[in-house]
Amino acid sequence: MKRILLDTSAYSEFMRGNENVGPVIQRAVEIHLPPVVLGELKAGFLRGRYRKKNLAELETFLSSPRVHVPVIDEDTADAYAEILFDLRGAGTPIPTNDLWIAACAMQHGLRLVTCDAHFGKVRQIMVESIARGR
Repeated sequence: MKRILLDTSAYSEFMRGNENVGPVIQRAVEIHLPPVVLGELKAGFLRGRYRKKNLAELETFLSSPRVHVPVIDEDTADAYAEILFDLRGAGTPIPTNDLWIAACAMQHGLRLVTCDAHFGKVRQIMVESIARGR
């Protein structure tokens, strides 16, 4: 059973038709999209010309029975603190929103699918790196 968590870059690449992301999503039994990713996506849609289209596509994606939005709670905060402490100690910080995304992956034991290499610095999670499309 393959349970994954998509970050913003992976979802965006999937919607752009990146052939590297599609098979990963198709093989997944569960797909998780954290609230932080939803916020980043919706903020991006507000800036774009295709706001309504992008929101409609996101709603369709979220309506799949395989797609879940995990709750950010006290356990997530504990995972966030552990990851942040570890990264600071190693001198390898990552962006704050990405800390929360990694914390969701850690909390729920999910493989994080991303196009962002800095997630590889997070020892507490499994990362599946996807090459960005051209």
